[in-house]
Amino acid sequence: MATIQDAVQNSLGAVADHQVTLTCAGRTDAGVHATCQVTNFDTHASRSLKAWVLGTNAHLPDTISVNWVREVPPGFDARFSAASRRYVYVIVNNRNRSGLMSEMVTREHRHLDAALMNKSAQALVGENDFSSFRAASCQSRTAARNIHHISVERSGELVVIDIAANAFLHHMVRNIAGVMLDIGAGEKPASWAGELLALRDRNRASVTAPPNGLYLIQVDYPDYDEMPKGPQLPHFLGSLPIST
Repeated sequence: MATIQDAVQNSLGAVADHQVTLTCAGRTDAGVHATCQVTNFDTHASRSLKAWVLGTNAHLPDTISVNWVREVPPGFDARFSAASRRYVYVIVNNRNRSGLMSEMVTREHRHLDAALMNKSAQALVGENDFSSFRAASCQSRTAARNIHHISVERSGELVVIDIAANAFLHHMVRNIAGVMLDIGAGEKPASWAGELLALRDRNRASVTAPPNGLYLIQVDYPDYDEMPKGPQLPHFLGSLPIST
């Protein structure tokens, strides 16, 4: 199965005139989006930064775009040099589906109480064992992760879960979103997220939320000033109260 990483590697290789291998800051499942995925690769080719961007994009399909390129010092690793990753999960709370945005958001027909979801989510902040929120296929040696912040806010019919952590387990954000959806719909109490955390049992939690609404929007590298700062939000989130 062809992946976005394959497409970018092949396009970079065409510009470099040799095969390249990418290291990515975070993994994204099929159907998940990234507005600020960070990767690194080694090359002996000499090209201008502009040529890397324009040349790579010329070989990519319209659904994939390289936004910027920087030279980085030896030792930089897109995955292991990152201090945190930030995702948003975008929900359209409407009984009717959107034909234009069906692949960009998750639709929830049940009315959601975003304030209740936000209150419940605070139980997940801090360093915890997130076994209840990891995929059965997750290969991480430990379920310990540190959530730096999580919020749930509504703007019109959009409900947005905003979450940052040092790192994430496989399906962790989508599993948290599934729990938040059931709490927001009134099918589970606000205390349920904290109870699941304590249980450390994935089988007791909600189903994994769909991938459509999930976006990787920020990766932080405090030791590398040349890296872009601040979240790269999808255009339709520009008016939402999301902290930058």
